[in-house]
Amino acid sequence: MSAQSMRRSDWLLLCLLALLWGVSFFFIAVVLPSVPAFTLVTVRLALAALALAGVMRLRGIRLPRGARAWGGLAMLGLLNNALPFSLVALAQGTIDSGLASVLNATVPLFTVVLARIATSAERLTPARLGGVAAGMAGVAVMVGSGALSGGPGQAGAQMLSLAAAFFYATGTVFARRIVPGGLSPVAMAFGQLSMATLLLLPLSLLFDAPWTLPMPPPHALAALVVLALMSTAGAYLIYFRLLISAGPVNLQLVTFMIPVTALLLGVLVLGEVLVARQIAGMALIALGLVLIDGRLLRRR
Repeated sequence: MSAQSMRRSDWLLLCLLALLWGVSFFFIAVVLPSVPAFTLVTVRLALAALALAGVMRLRGIRLPRGARAWGGLAMLGLLNNALPFSLVALAQGTIDSGLASVLNATVPLFTVVLARIATSAERLTPARLGGVAAGMAGVAVMVGSGALSGGPGQAGAQMLSLAAAFFYATGTVFARRIVPGGLSPVAMAFGQLSMATLLLLPLSLLFDAPWTLPMPPPHALAALVVLALMSTAGAYLIYFRLLISAGPVNLQLVTFMIPVTALLLGVLVLGEVLVARQIAGMALIALGLVLIDGRLLRRR
């Protein structure tokens, strides 16, 4: 069986998801000086879960039922949120947000391999492999040769980012296998985020002792709220809808788009200037997306 194809609406949602997750690295960098990593992630998840609980109440959506459903959502919360969110936050204590987002773009490489092992619906074709290779090359060109240099601390933080990418890929590939069908995207997102909150709360209490911390400044609180409501609650509503309609490999194309999103935001909002390697990197990423999507090749 061939991989799922992408509709125009899927691509639009994918671009919106790339925007929401692209700015999340910036918001994390704003909050981290005032809030330790485990507490940051726990509050982020808890606020997002509360927001989705409100959405469920307004729309009359029932909570998931049964031990199997909640067990699957707990596993998904561990793989998709608790582990990777914490690893990214810990890594960003050492490396900057741009490099963290670039390393996050390795998710499709892990996803393609894991999806091929886990399901026959995501067949590895030469075009798809070529698309992943082109996307990875584009990311490498964009980041440049000097970004991965540094001492042991830098190397360790980069490994944390790569481990986070692996867990993101694992959670996405196995989401439809470990969670029972029939749940709405809102219920899946709420269940995942609420279970991840419960998993991380003990670590926050044990390692950060948040009751002893001073109140963060207003700009950090504002960034944390936006991170929770837009880049977490809103993003995961889109995520689960795309997981159903586009499949796990297509969904993880978003991580190729996140460095591009961050770069374009810098140009449009901060007045930064594009250089030749960044334009070349975006061209390679665009080529990779076209190859993985496959529709232009089928038409030819």
